[in-house]
Amino acid sequence: MSVALVTGSAGLIGSEAVRHFAGLGLDVVGVDNDMRKQFFGAEASTAWNVLRLTNELGEAYSHVDADIRDRDALTDLFKRYGRDIAVVIHTAAQPSHDWAVRDPFTDFDVNAVGTLNLLQNVREYAPDAPFIHCSTNKVYGDRPNSLPLVELDTRWEIEPGHAYEQGIKEDMSIDACLHSVFGASKVAADVMVQEYGRYFDMKTVCFRGGTLTGPAHSATELHGFLGYVMRCNMERRTYNLFGYKGKQVRDAIHSHDVVAAFEAFFRNPRSAAVYNLGGGRHSNTSNIEAFKIAEKISGNEMVYDYREANRIGDHQWWIGSNEAFSRDYPEWKQVYDVPMIMQEIYEANVERWVPGSWTAAQANTNTQG
Repeated sequence: MSVALVTGSAGLIGSEAVRHFAGLGLDVVGVDNDMRKQFFGAEASTAWNVLRLTNELGEAYSHVDADIRDRDALTDLFKRYGRDIAVVIHTAAQPSHDWAVRDPFTDFDVNAVGTLNLLQNVREYAPDAPFIHCSTNKVYGDRPNSLPLVELDTRWEIEPGHAYEQGIKEDMSIDACLHSVFGASKVAADVMVQEYGRYFDMKTVCFRGGTLTGPAHSATELHGFLGYVMRCNMERRTYNLFGYKGKQVRDAIHSHDVVAAFEAFFRNPRSAAVYNLGGGRHSNTSNIEAFKIAEKISGNEMVYDYREANRIGDHQWWIGSNEAFSRDYPEWKQVYDVPMIMQEIYEANVERWVPGSWTAAQANTNTQG
């Protein structure tokens, strides 16, 4: 028996990884306790995804309702499967800057300590299993905001000829800049994954993701950019747009392309690898460009409220470079661009995200509370 252990298995990347690795013939064990509902409310719950995975995959998927902060539960799990674990894919996290400020203890315990708990269990019970960690471009803090930018009609862009014109590389410093509480906890996890790779010669990788997206996202205001744009447009909900004239740029990578990178690393793992992984020049958009795409797809005009002040530490321009990963794994190919991603999000949710569904869900939540 070969087991893929996936944390955050009901989330966007986790659920895509579950399907993908089950499709490769591995038995998948998913660990998820729906903390997304605790973080962001009922609309962000991933319980629907657990049911879908269980129904679709049957015996190929085993779900474990456990918290990665619970060391005893994790140890029991790793003892149960031991060296049958062929790969660990760690996608569980507290993913929001804003939420981290409200409860920094939980943020750090989930993101940093939870990652350490997993690494130590892999070291003790499945030392040959590659450890694939979903890190984030937020480990660079607000350093990208020091780049020279020019204002165009619908976006900010980096100055032509700059070393990062084709995307920000892994040599960008993470020091002497503002990270946010969330960014700091993700830095701690990122560095620890690298350290276990170097110090204990484990096969580890940190994928520093840009905007990770796809139709399985339980999109909410504090997390899930393209999904939330599409959701607001379809439900006729007001989108709160913060700063930079709405021209801030994000690269966006579909969950399918992310887990294809996971598979490439799984088949040829390295120790202490670090890669930026995002949409790159192939797939990126500004806020107002995304609004126009949403309007074209749905036929609905975007409703938004512009607020002059940007979120603290928010990137004004982020396009990451996939050059390093593509050099090491030339078989990996990126498929999706932003219009394809948003069209798929629309088609996957056209029956759920309808006008009035948001207010009905809020009323139901308030009644239950």
